[in-house]
Amino acid sequence: MRLSRRVEKLPPYLFVEISKKIAEKKARGEEVISFGIGDPDIPTPAHVIERLCQAAQDPANHRYPESEGLPELRRAMAGWYQRRFGVSLDPDSEVLPLIGSKEGVAHIALCLIDPGDTALVPDPAYPVYSVCAMLAGGRLYHMPLIEKNKFLPNLGTIPQHIAKKAKLLWLNYPNNPTAAVADLAFFKQVVEFARQHEIVVCHDGPYSEVAYDGYRPPSFMETEGAREVGIEFHSLSKSYNMTGWRIGMAVGNAEVIDALRRLKSNMDSGIPQAIQYAAIEALNGPDDCVEEHNRIYQRRRDLIIDVLQSIGVEAQPPKASLYIWARVPEGYTSVNFATELLETVGVVVTPGTGYGRNGEGYIRLSLTIPDAALVKGLSRLADWRKGKRGSNIKIT
Repeated sequence: MRLSRRVEKLPPYLFVEISKKIAEKKARGEEVISFGIGDPDIPTPAHVIERLCQAAQDPANHRYPESEGLPELRRAMAGWYQRRFGVSLDPDSEVLPLIGSKEGVAHIALCLIDPGDTALVPDPAYPVYSVCAMLAGGRLYHMPLIEKNKFLPNLGTIPQHIAKKAKLLWLNYPNNPTAAVADLAFFKQVVEFARQHEIVVCHDGPYSEVAYDGYRPPSFMETEGAREVGIEFHSLSKSYNMTGWRIGMAVGNAEVIDALRRLKSNMDSGIPQAIQYAAIEALNGPDDCVEEHNRIYQRRRDLIIDVLQSIGVEAQPPKASLYIWARVPEGYTSVNFATELLETVGVVVTPGTGYGRNGEGYIRLSLTIPDAALVKGLSRLADWRKGKRGSNIKIT
């Protein structure tokens, strides 16, 4: 049996490898505490689930949905952007529902990249940006995200011959994995760069509603000229804890949105309509649940930061996202340190190199861990430093 070369070149998805290591530990009867994957542990809000159940009882929602989603859903998405960011979108031409934003992120390169074209991809970054460009036959130019630049790409260092060939620029703020944030001044630079080189900007913004200490992340779409040069992906996964329901959106440039719509109409049959009605309920409903979730994550953030600093792991409290990006102790690589924590105290963290070469020297910890497991995991981290059990860490 011969597989396609594109599949043979695919690296294993990062979290699959992590899950395999966890399974091996569990098979030996060992308990593992995972800070690895950013999958919210808090349930979907009750009013959203209630609407889902109601819609599931309607036989009209048992049939094939449309790829472009219900008109009511597109209007709800446009209305949410208007209320949250002050951005006016045409729900018919500038909004497209997705089967989770990852689906749109993976497919957009097929709309923009021909074999040999260049995609500008951050490093470190969510691995799907690179993989989808490679599957489309594109070449990658990695933009380093380094601490001294606040984990923002320095667009001015991109060689002219690379920028000239580039068709797609990926950005993601609040950022995964670094938890960095970007302001509108940076986004203005991005728009100017994209105009100059005729590049489509794809901004992935699923963490805009997960923020702390009163901070409110902006949308790329707020920037003057953003819709002329690009689109933004968003998701209900992190905002409303709907990862399992698979629903998100792409908004922005009408031509790019139409290209993605046409591609999707040939590749999927849309989002189940009961889930679409649940999403409408979430987008149009009260945001108290989002604020409550953020209070929980902020409390966890502070606990994790305190313990990391106490064991000699340098980390700053993030302003947004579900992650803490921490430097490994001196003398370790990212993989070595993550492996030692797993093997010695049964704690899973993600090595930074899983997100790119510039992730070396860092680990990522997720805040999506239930409180009881969090306490146990932090106690184990403290024990790693002490070389003994018995730390007393309490959630207050």
